[in-house]
Amino acid sequence: MALILMVIHGTDGDVLPFVRVGRALRGRGHDVTVLTHAYYRGAVHRAGLDFVPVDTVAEYERYLADAAGQFDETDISEFRRHFDRTGLFDQFLLECREMLRLHRPHQTVLVGAPISGQSVLTAAEALDAPAVCLAASPFQLMALPGVAGIYREVLADGVDTARAGIGLGPVTDWPAWMSSARQYVGLWPAWFDAAGPPAPAGTDLAGFVLADEDTSGDIPPAARELLSGDVAPVLVTGGTGRLLQRRFYRTAVDAIRSLGRPALLAVRHGDLVPDPLPPDVHRFVKLPFRAVMPRVAAVVHHGGIGTLGRALAAGTPQVAMAAGLDRPDNARRLAAYGVGRWLPEGEWTPEAVAAAIRAAIDDRPPVVPDPLAATSVERAADAVESVLPDLTRRPETPLSRS
Repeated sequence: MALILMVIHGTDGDVLPFVRVGRALRGRGHDVTVLTHAYYRGAVHRAGLDFVPVDTVAEYERYLADAAGQFDETDISEFRRHFDRTGLFDQFLLECREMLRLHRPHQTVLVGAPISGQSVLTAAEALDAPAVCLAASPFQLMALPGVAGIYREVLADGVDTARAGIGLGPVTDWPAWMSSARQYVGLWPAWFDAAGPPAPAGTDLAGFVLADEDTSGDIPPAARELLSGDVAPVLVTGGTGRLLQRRFYRTAVDAIRSLGRPALLAVRHGDLVPDPLPPDVHRFVKLPFRAVMPRVAAVVHHGGIGTLGRALAAGTPQVAMAAGLDRPDNARRLAAYGVGRWLPEGEWTPEAVAAAIRAAIDDRPPVVPDPLAATSVERAADAVESVLPDLTRRPETPLSRS
């Protein structure tokens, strides 16, 4: 059996699907270690996986807050300052050294994400080991050439300094290097892929791997009371990060009030929501979406892949107020397939959002093919295992003997 080293950054929608795939690989007899934020220590351990923190909880919170400042940034030099302020080059080197320390010659597979997996590509190069990239959304693969350009322009010296720390030379061809993993896996189904620009040839589509499939279904008493009322509430969530504008929640709340419905807000960071909230709007730090989603009238969300996948699985009408990163592309695919409505940032008014919610409720979404394939996690695990034959063909390198 192999040693699987998984490196992942971000929030629940990024980290927890990796944990689910890692759990499936562990069930097949592999040793699995997840290198991620200290905040996710409990989730990784509950899955029975080994854990290596890449930061502290305080550092993670600072990273989230600083990343939020990049939301509307157009100067790529600010991205470099973000790396310097949050110590991401040091974290990059730490991840590389940990993978070199943990690896077992001829037995190790490295797993990362396309946009943030540079330490995985670096360690794979140093160890001559196979790397697999799990992409959470189509945008993550579509954006790779642009991300490679940003790295080349403003981050190359920091990355090359870290690479030198483990005996590697500088990156000479950034687009080629950023696409150099042995296998690419898309964590979305074929119909979602066909609803927009398709994934690059050779991408293995596994289906949606939802972050909350293994979580408790216990609904807080206050939320349970609202869900049992005469008028079904609307659920509002912008994910577990901070990469959205405060007017996201303000506009959504005003829209739902105009419809005469109560609202459940699932928001980890309380400073993002209006204060005070109206009496019929209640904020929760976290809600079990798997249990809540089937019981709400609709969900208004940010276009995150995990949230929209959960709504599809529940058959819940959804409206995406999508801005930034992969969210507009995700939302456009929903609308193109006829299973959701979306509003770009320029159309965020209470009236427009209320009209979209009303239309979504009145015209419930059709059933989509395989909205939550029971085999999605297993397919993703299959794709990781597909590189195992490479292990027996790789010569031992000086680094692998150290």
